Amino acid sequence: MILHDVAARVLHVLDPEDAHGLTIRALQAGLGPRAGRDDPILATEVAGLALPNCIGLAPGFDKNAQVFGPMLRAGFGFVECGTVTPLPQAGNPRPRLFRLSEDRAVINRMGFNNQGLEPFAARLARRGPGIVGANIGANKDAEDRIGDYVTGLTRLWGLASYFTINISSPNTPGLRALQTKAALEELLGRLAATRDSLPAEGLVPMFLKVAPDLEDGEVEAIVETVVANGLAGIIVSNTTITRPPLASRHAGEAGGLSGAPLTDLSTHMLARFRQAAAGRLALIGAGGIGSGVDAYARIRAGAQAVQLYSAMVFEGPGLVTRIKRDLAARLRADGYASVAQAVGAG
Repeated sequence: MILHDVAARVLHVLDPEDAHGLTIRALQAGLGPRAGRDDPILATEVAGLALPNCIGLAPGFDKNAQVFGPMLRAGFGFVECGTVTPLPQAGNPRPRLFRLSEDRAVINRMGFNNQGLEPFAARLARRGPGIVGANIGANKDAEDRIGDYVTGLTRLWGLASYFTINISSPNTPGLRALQTKAALEELLGRLAATRDSLPAEGLVPMFLKVAPDLEDGEVEAIVETVVANGLAGIIVSNTTITRPPLASRHAGEAGGLSGAPLTDLSTHMLARFRQAAAGRLALIGAGGIGSGVDAYARIRAGAQAVQLYSAMVFEGPGLVTRIKRDLAARLRADGYASVAQAVGAG
């Protein structure tokens, strides 16, 4: 792990997007780390999915479902690939990814750049054991954006362990408008009808991924719509368009902010969703998780599992092992025998 973390620091001399592409190629070549056996205290169940540990890889890292196997072997309990759109698209012009090293943060305005559904589906069709989710989105120029989500769900049905409906990226103009009550009811209604029409594949939960920048009343409306349409849960949260005080020279770049500055906002939003859901939905915490302390705080705020990505930009792939070790120690120190016992205890 030390060697891989040194390599991650060396990559910082490259443009962030070039460094990411090189990382993907290295993982495809078999150069990724391999974690040991998981501590049993970290095993948990989320929406019927049996996870060997509660630390997941957030989407954005493996956009095209190219390295989910290596990332599972690196120690993640589950990996979410995407965001994938029906048609390939280039995304926004470069530069569009910025490291804010002084702030332990990242700003991105990628714009759902990906290779499209067909290569994504072909790779998922060859996957082995492990929980691998598909994060689906809409093409920027789609005339029927909701239809794009239906297309994604239909094409990947039977290939992914679970689905995440991403309507919270700030980098596709107008996408977040799907979080409003009427639009969300139509979106989730059509997706639920599609799900119910597809062949039974056992348990395939669907999650909605939301922004951390919601207004009063929106949280409750989202929860009720998600419950009414039979989704399994909500992932809280995506990147933020707000800007807390930042020290980096890239602080003024447009796009979604992730990493350490998002921690408090995302945790607060998670607590709001927990209160509104009142046990009716599974909750996954994301945004600003970079340590065992962060993961434990999110679990105590109501998350049954957590996801991370941006922190690895600064800490390297060995971070997941360090988080798991620290989280297990904290659970035992507080007298818990499992992750599930600590959920919502804060």
